[in-house]
Amino acid sequence: MERRVYMFVDQVKVHIKAGKGGDGLVSFRHEKYVAYGGPFGGDGGNGGDVIFEADPGMTTLLDLRYHRKIIATPGEKGKNKKMHGANGEHKVVKVPLGTIVKRSDNNQVLADLTKPHQRQVVAHGGRGGRGNWHFRSSHNTAPKYAEQGVLGEEFDCIVELRVLADVGLVGFPSVGKSTFLDAVSKARPEIGDYPFTTITPNVGVVQTGDGRSFVLADLPGLIEGASDGKGLGHQFLRHIERCRVIIHVIDMGAEDGRDPLKDYEVINNELKSYQIRLLERPQIVVANKMDMENAQENVRRFKEKYPDIPVYETTTIIHEGLDAVLRKAADLLATTPAFPITEDTGETGVMYTFEEKKKDILIEKEDDGVWNVSGPRLERVFDINKLNTEEDFYLFANKMRYLGIDTALREAGCQDGDTVRLLGFEFEFIEN
Repeated sequence: MERRVYMFVDQVKVHIKAGKGGDGLVSFRHEKYVAYGGPFGGDGGNGGDVIFEADPGMTTLLDLRYHRKIIATPGEKGKNKKMHGANGEHKVVKVPLGTIVKRSDNNQVLADLTKPHQRQVVAHGGRGGRGNWHFRSSHNTAPKYAEQGVLGEEFDCIVELRVLADVGLVGFPSVGKSTFLDAVSKARPEIGDYPFTTITPNVGVVQTGDGRSFVLADLPGLIEGASDGKGLGHQFLRHIERCRVIIHVIDMGAEDGRDPLKDYEVINNELKSYQIRLLERPQIVVANKMDMENAQENVRRFKEKYPDIPVYETTTIIHEGLDAVLRKAADLLATTPAFPITEDTGETGVMYTFEEKKKDILIEKEDDGVWNVSGPRLERVFDINKLNTEEDFYLFANKMRYLGIDTALREAGCQDGDTVRLLGFEFEFIEN
């Protein structure tokens, strides 16, 4: 049998860069009959955001595989006559329903898109700088400086697709999951007599005989060691996290020579090893291929070992016994809440972990007695190379006060005459 290959992409690492804010303008009013025109430079535009949007028409992250850099447009510089520079255009990235976006450095979840056309800003654009007219005062009526635009957020992130389905079919390869989905929905998964026929999730809408409906996913087959990444491993387990009910399909005919009781134990152990919350989901055990010679004996053995577990006997190839399974699934969905997405951190039931946010400004006294001022916000705001004129230093001092650096230095114990080091630039701290 010829095997078809599907390009299904469910995890991509991309680099995201929001737009930089436009610089403010230094300009002066020069008009006839207008005395002492004064500063007239406008503000820079804000940088564009990077926005992710859930598109119901998409089923894979294939587009992102070929576009690993996502960059929003920067804001324009300020203009004369106090005119505001244009804001940068937002970059909208369309992804399938069920997509999660998280930072690659600390696993912080930035977006979880589960509703059609849901939007989430993942990276914010920088604020535009103020024009020189903002800095006029009675002491400085003609400021010759303006603010620079702030850099937009920039980082690497992981984009993951986790299939949105109410009920998930699990089991070893070739136990009949694809045939089950084909029999109860209009989905047409690839069906074959070889392991791992299903290498990508297939999803279909199922309707019970009493009119209830839900979304059913045929997920790639598990094998022993999947929780450690063997076989399709985490590619499979990632998708089952969305499901509220699990249909566990077992080959009771033992067509591949495996023991059905052992299969049941192995699959549940893999679900438990990956994440304990997967076993908190209600599970329906389906004894499939009941038309096989050894099926009745294996069902008897299973019921003897697990007397408290209901078993639904089916023969999916002839559509026998399926309606009872669907009704039971619908009943369980009516009473089972959604499970929050969790991250496998080695601890039980731990939600996504967040790194403590780095302080914007950090003040430390070095061994040589110099006060060192550092922090990510300073790197975005200050450009020491532009301290060339008296106006530049005046603006520098204003920024120090605006960010509260001078106050923070005093509280840390900095005294009049002490040396302060900021981004490689040293200056003397002077009390006013």
